[in-house]
Amino acid sequence: MEYEAGYYDVVVVGAGHAGCEAALASARLGCKTAVFAINLDSIANMPCNPSIGGTAKGHLVREIDALGGEMGKNTDKTFIQSKVLNSAKGPAVFSLRAQVDRRRYQIEMKHTLEKQENLDIKQAEIIDILSETDENGSKKISGVKTHTGAIYRCRSIVLTTGTYLKARIVIGDVSYSGGPDGLFPANKLSDSLKELGIELFRFKTGTPARINRRSVDFSKMSEQSGDDRIVPFSFEVEEINIEQVSCWLTHTSEETHKIIKENLHRSPLYSGDIKGVGPRYCPSIEDKVVRFADKESHQVFVEPMGLETQEMYLQGMSSSLPEDVQIKMVKSLPGLENVSIMRSAYAIEYDCINATQLDLTLEFRDINGLYSAGQINGSSGYEEAAAQGLVAGINAALKIKEKESLILDRSEGYIGVLVDDLVTKGTKEPYRMMTSRSEYRLLLRQDNADLRLTPIGYRIGLISEERYKRFEEKRDKIQREIERIEKKVISPTEKVNAFLEKMNSTPIKSGVKLGDLLRRPELNYEALLEIEEREELSFPIKEQVEISIKYDGYIKRQLMQVEQFKRLEKRKLDKEINYLGIDGLRIEARQKLNQIKPDSIGQASRITGVSPADISVLLIYLEQLKRDKRIKDKDE
Repeated sequence: MEYEAGYYDVVVVGAGHAGCEAALASARLGCKTAVFAINLDSIANMPCNPSIGGTAKGHLVREIDALGGEMGKNTDKTFIQSKVLNSAKGPAVFSLRAQVDRRRYQIEMKHTLEKQENLDIKQAEIIDILSETDENGSKKISGVKTHTGAIYRCRSIVLTTGTYLKARIVIGDVSYSGGPDGLFPANKLSDSLKELGIELFRFKTGTPARINRRSVDFSKMSEQSGDDRIVPFSFEVEEINIEQVSCWLTHTSEETHKIIKENLHRSPLYSGDIKGVGPRYCPSIEDKVVRFADKESHQVFVEPMGLETQEMYLQGMSSSLPEDVQIKMVKSLPGLENVSIMRSAYAIEYDCINATQLDLTLEFRDINGLYSAGQINGSSGYEEAAAQGLVAGINAALKIKEKESLILDRSEGYIGVLVDDLVTKGTKEPYRMMTSRSEYRLLLRQDNADLRLTPIGYRIGLISEERYKRFEEKRDKIQREIERIEKKVISPTEKVNAFLEKMNSTPIKSGVKLGDLLRRPELNYEALLEIEEREELSFPIKEQVEISIKYDGYIKRQLMQVEQFKRLEKRKLDKEINYLGIDGLRIEARQKLNQIKPDSIGQASRITGVSPADISVLLIYLEQLKRDKRIKDKDE
């Protein structure tokens, strides 16, 4: 029995990391919003690793925060260990990672949703997307239907279904219909999406076993401590001081590899039972042993799941091997000889969409008002999901308010790279963000995410007036200090040259600008305190000043590359162009361009299967259109 249950501006289907950001963004922008979860205890769940951030992922979290999202703030409230990864390398690849208390993270995020004005939280499975077709044959969404027959009318829908669509758990030769962490799957919505003409793929991911802390011998492992100076994820948080919890490092052994190799025939990855495509950059342990046969061992991090649980997570041991093999395999690791496994590792298969069906706003090109974000778009990871959820939620609300959509390009943020890669290139495997995917990574550092994106968040309406004023003060202080250092001249005094010799730096014979000294690789901003007095500034400001001056040559070069990129992005392409009728384009290019309908020449150039020669043909075509228009206007 069906019945009308209510009306909302925006309905968000799913309350994982993408759903939380989408729902909060929509509600905060003034839209009446509802977010649906099959089980409210799954809100902001972490079915895989109990951490936020990491290489390139940390960039995404800081960008989410700079735009006014919630993930960074919630992580700062609930983390138990914090580290900046790649700190021995350049600032472009510094990446913040925090081990979080899994349950506290969920509780805090759920409570944030519960307190949010304009937002209702509902426990129900959405089984149908309702739509209408206008006189031109265009589809427009009109509502959703739950498994109990309740119909909620709405103007926009954001799909954030994670790994729940027709989800199947696989452990060895055992498989069953089920969602992550023993939750129910969403078995009916996929058919509704297919009826709307949406193309679906089948992907696979997995998770390691969880073990009991009291059964671990840490004396055989290496302790992994957090950083002494804690870097918050949120730019609104100035300082955090907590007692951090350690993680531990062990390694697979020759015996581990022997057990895996002897049981490969029982792995559903190799028996053919798993049909879904898995993540290349986060392979299972059996896949690692096969693909990297020359490696004698692989790292395994033993990570706490929280402060009030004995459960620990085996980072690096994702597997779908049978339970009896898992027990032998885990017990072969140093320190885990007597381990008690609390939850077995498993693989999970699920439906996701072909993301090339979306615009850069994350709205389906052919279905007005339907947006999609997170693992349903073929990505992997909490951070990638949250970033997409924020973009989709913002755009769903902006469309209702008849305001310009938010589209971040590749030169503005990792979020722009993520969305552009998924929508323009598509993905044949779970997509994971990496620093190498960004061609402008020196500009898109995690430390300057607020300088890049907070003005955009303020313009949209997710950054408060108070926060924006603090941001402007920080930006002004950075600029003033850079200008001061670039102008100030240091004389060759005995004190100055003694300091330089102590730092193994060449003494000076005449006056030198302080900025030129700071560019020397052996000197840093803090060390220069010995030869000059200055105003005490916060660490984030000092960090910006030092990076801006030390890397200014590289930054200027990359800014020139961005200018070239922007020129191609500004050459807009009409969505009504029929590429199949453009002479000179190769057949593959015609088909791909007609399928994706790129926004610009720049986006067209990044489509797989479109060559530089095809772009030249497009540019000639655009010039011809201009000439024809001029002639027509002259005749009229």
